[in-house]
Amino acid sequence: MGAFVFVLEMIGTVAFAASGALLAIRKKMDIFGVCMLALITSVGGGIIRDLLLGATPPSTFRNPIYAITAAVVSAIIFIRPVRYYLTGNHMAYQTGMLVMDSLGLAVFSVVGVSIAYTARPEAGTFLIVFVGVLSGVGGGVLRDVLAGETPYIFVKDIYACASLAGTLLCAVLWKPLGQVYAMLIGAITITAIRLLSATFKWNLPRAD
Repeated sequence: MGAFVFVLEMIGTVAFAASGALLAIRKKMDIFGVCMLALITSVGGGIIRDLLLGATPPSTFRNPIYAITAAVVSAIIFIRPVRYYLTGNHMAYQTGMLVMDSLGLAVFSVVGVSIAYTARPEAGTFLIVFVGVLSGVGGGVLRDVLAGETPYIFVKDIYACASLAGTLLCAVLWKPLGQVYAMLIGAITITAIRLLSATFKWNLPRAD
């Protein structure tokens, strides 16, 4: 099962690193800023999760593969033809951000559930779901704050609620279906809600 979770973590790392790099380029940051925003987006939620669970130092600092992967992804996106296509074309930028952000949110949310179960097998559903949601949204919040944006989870589409629905489903199905199926169903649910909410402009009620 460790290999399965690792593969999911790498998918999430690539996805969130890409979303961080795209936003940094859109903000006209230099190569260092692009790499740093990609790195923080991809590992930020995991660091918060590990600190919350008392796993120190966080896995990011014990295994450099996540930081290396984020740096490589950001360097590729920074290549002139790639960044011009992804950020110069509004539709390509919006689609890329939506897909990468949704995928990263889904993966890190269910990975957070898995790591919480491993670290605290006696924990109740509330802690498991809370850790999963925090793991999923943490990197995106840090990305938006550092880029000078209002955090995405507070203003647009169904974001944190998608993570909440998927992590809750994952936690409920954990024992009846097992780890793999619970995580896959949770991740698919989160991705589907995010994509549908963006497509059909679903939003939570907001203040006038």
